[in-house]
Amino acid sequence: MPKATNVPIDAPLRRRVLIAGAGLGLTATACTRAAGPPHRGAPGPGSGSGPGRHGVRQAGVTTPRQATVLLLAYDLDPAVRGASGARALKEVLGAWTDALAETREADASQEARLTATVGVGPLLPARLGVSAPAALRELPSFPGDRLDPARCGGDVLVQLCADDSDTAEETAESLTRLAGETLRPRWRQSGFLPPSPDGGGTPRDLLGFKNGSANPSLEECERWVWSDDATYLVVRRIHLRVEDFARLAPHRQEEIVGRRRSTGGPLPGGPEHAEVDVFAKSPKGRYLTPARSHVGVVSSRHDDGARMLRRGYSYADGPTDQGLLFLAFMRDPALFTRVQRRMATRDELSGFTETRGSALAYVLPGAGPGRPLGAELLA
Repeated sequence: MPKATNVPIDAPLRRRVLIAGAGLGLTATACTRAAGPPHRGAPGPGSGSGPGRHGVRQAGVTTPRQATVLLLAYDLDPAVRGASGARALKEVLGAWTDALAETREADASQEARLTATVGVGPLLPARLGVSAPAALRELPSFPGDRLDPARCGGDVLVQLCADDSDTAEETAESLTRLAGETLRPRWRQSGFLPPSPDGGGTPRDLLGFKNGSANPSLEECERWVWSDDATYLVVRRIHLRVEDFARLAPHRQEEIVGRRRSTGGPLPGGPEHAEVDVFAKSPKGRYLTPARSHVGVVSSRHDDGARMLRRGYSYADGPTDQGLLFLAFMRDPALFTRVQRRMATRDELSGFTETRGSALAYVLPGAGPGRPLGAELLA
């Protein structure tokens, strides 16, 4: 049976990484009933790293976005299946938990602010012969997708976020070594937050618009993101036709997006985080927010108020391939399916996008004393 290689996490990494417990839910910063964030688009410090109602949660979910992200997808080695595969994966996740926990007393300056978030893909439970979480099933196909299978799926998905890319890369190397022969790398994707021209606030995407303005607050995440101490992560690698969009007049860009480019505020007026009534009309009967705009199509009002927490990044893989690394956390992936189907048929912004990679993961409850990652799933 392939086993995890017993390689300790690199010493330089110990010095640079923020307390690894924050990455795997090992810190003691309570957040599940915390007051709301300063504004709707920015969950507060420490979010998602403290104890939930029945245990701890992983960070990197409601944690404020760090400057860089590195996504890693692994497949279970074909030689391990069933009970032996479950034991092998349990060893890997235990090794990951222990190695990252070694950094809890390192780097008190919190220079790197690393968070590590681990989830499992839809095909893994059947391969291990364990019960799958109720909502963990593969995403359906969507009109307009041009998916590259080499950039999709995965049995185990890891999100590494940090304030510098070197920290995430070093962590990725260590985790891959610790996986030994049990997990084989499938794909990886890095992302970044473009510099903000206004010096802070909601990050902008490569189209120049703020991305994440309508995110739920921490209290709303309790209803729409968390299911006890777990959640679901949808990943979409979306190529953007940046140059074509940039040729449009600013007012036309705003009509397509449904927000002001300069402030991120709703087209009818108001600050960035004001609620948008997508059904409001002018005295002449015209929608104040165009019905085919991105904001008009994805509004939670079409889904009985159900929300997802978007934590997206930009990516640039050469001059001809750049876009949005869409990361969204939600209680039930069926919400994403409904929204994506509307976008594919009604959203004018879809004319400037092409999804080329896709993945879904069940984000495991966090690790705790005597309880490594995956303890519930692999018990």
